[in-house]
Amino acid sequence: MKIYIGGSITNNPNYKEQFRRCQEHLESQGHIVLNPAMLPQGMNPGEYMKICFAMIDVSDEAHFMDGWEWSDGANLEHDYCVYCEKTIRLGSGF
Repeated sequence: MKIYIGGSITNNPNYKEQFRRCQEHLESQGHIVLNPAMLPQGMNPGEYMKICFAMIDVSDEAHFMDGWEWSDGANLEHDYCVYCEKTIRLGSGF
């Protein structure tokens, strides 16, 4: 299964570690993980969101990590998943 990871990146100093742990956990279960924390630095928020929406489009599910609700971007991603009727899992514990 292809799984998109959603969570707080902006103003989260530990986001890389949090996303990495979640990715490793999902990969250990045999999933293909689409991880927005792996994108290069330096783009504007709209550019990141376009890429994230494309990642969501090709995923089978979206997993939103604890604290996602504090992120404007993750809220947009969540709303997009709801709109597209994507399966959503909340609070992965990472």
